[in-house]
Amino acid sequence: MTGKFKSKDEIVALFKDGQTIVHGGFANHGAPNALIDCVLESGARHLTLLGNDTGDANETIGRLIHEGRVDRVIGSHIGMNTETVALVAEGKIEVTLIPQGSLAERMRCGGSGLGGVLTKTGLGTIAETGKQIVEVNGEKWLLETALRGDVALVRARTADPYGNLTYRGTSRNFNPLVAKAAAVTVVEADSLVELDEIEPDHIATPGVFVDMILAK
Repeated sequence: MTGKFKSKDEIVALFKDGQTIVHGGFANHGAPNALIDCVLESGARHLTLLGNDTGDANETIGRLIHEGRVDRVIGSHIGMNTETVALVAEGKIEVTLIPQGSLAERMRCGGSGLGGVLTKTGLGTIAETGKQIVEVNGEKWLLETALRGDVALVRARTADPYGNLTYRGTSRNFNPLVAKAAAVTVVEADSLVELDEIEPDHIATPGVFVDMILAK
């Protein structure tokens, strides 16, 4: 196997201080644990995490919180992780909470070359503070801008040398959106397969969106 498969050392070298890390996973399911190891090994600090949640305390993506690597979190909830909640209360981590559907759509826009999405979610509430209101056909909409990061961490079920990916069940969650929403997309897969082993109709993320795959 060749293609986009890279060594752990090559992937560790990607991470730098101050980056925005986009990560897959939903309540610890489908989290890219081996890639989180790479971030920790890199020593990168002052990171922004962009994803659905921060997992549990010192579990999955929450390990980056536990090790003091994160300055900011952008997600839909943090309540599972007692360490994140405590650090936010102490003013040590900044948090931006976004309704889950809006978060998914903003990430989708970030991966599709779109400027943002028009939604009524949050309209007329504190959530519209500082945001643009757009009128379309006499109706008001809140403009939620696209979200992207520097490096995306994706967990897949299978990956081939071109970076074509499949996912398994609910572990799919945010991972396909994450795969498109960063300048560099890195994947860990449960199984690495040859080019002809994934049926074209089963590909959920085309390899064009994938830059590097962690080799076994």
